[in-house]
Amino acid sequence: MELRQLRYLVALADERHFTRAALRCHVAQPALSQQIGKLEGELGVALVERTTRRVALTGAGEALVARARRVLAELDAADAELQQLTGLLAGRLTIGITQTPGPFDLLPLLRRFHRSHPGVELAVREGLSTDLADELRAGALDVALLSRLPAAGRERLTLQPLASEPLVAVLPPAHRLAGRRRIDLGELRAEPFVVFHDGATIREAVAAAALAAGFAPRVAFEIQEVGRTRAVVSAGLGVAVLPRSDATAPGPRVAVAELRPRLRHEIALATRADGAHTPAAQALLALAAAG
Repeated sequence: MELRQLRYLVALADERHFTRAALRCHVAQPALSQQIGKLEGELGVALVERTTRRVALTGAGEALVARARRVLAELDAADAELQQLTGLLAGRLTIGITQTPGPFDLLPLLRRFHRSHPGVELAVREGLSTDLADELRAGALDVALLSRLPAAGRERLTLQPLASEPLVAVLPPAHRLAGRRRIDLGELRAEPFVVFHDGATIREAVAAAALAAGFAPRVAFEIQEVGRTRAVVSAGLGVAVLPRSDATAPGPRVAVAELRPRLRHEIALATRADGAHTPAAQALLALAAAG
């Protein structure tokens, strides 16, 4: 008696049709019929009643199917447990991270994960949140640390909020508005802006707020990195809008002011909504949820 024969018999019991059972088992119909006949010959008892219209199980067939279901369920559960263990012993976890993670520090989470699962290889990719969301949906990433996305960008994703903070105006130290605690976004209508690349969530949020204020930001520089953005602003070449933690972190000297209207930068851990997570991804999600 072979496991494949039991799987074929269970499929036949469910489908009550040789061709459909063969399709379900991804084998040719004659091969499935041959293995069922071989199993009957080994056991010396008929398992299936064959007629031109239907397929039915004999009493012996029903009894064997009941036991086969239990055996196969246990084997499948054991296989799943072994896959889980193998994935955490020698797997790979690919993480996407927005270039503006703001107040969330990924390193402590990665450190805890590595201590718990030292055999798992960690690969980290930086990019725009919209691009990372696409890669996550396509299966190129296991999880991703994203800033707030529009509704269309969140499709087929599950987001676990991690952190939130204000977006602030970042000005050259000698700017006419430097020293102000709070400024209106409209006061920057004539200023050259230093922005992230097209599609960046912060750029989109600022553009929408500026449009509501009656202007479109005049883009002077497109820069991908927070540190370089601050350096350009510090040199007096424009103004920018950044997460407060990035604006006030050690780095090139800039002036920082609260913005009206208030804009927030939200960070979330994203996974595919279909629940198809690797064992390593499941372990990282559990650590993130535990704080």
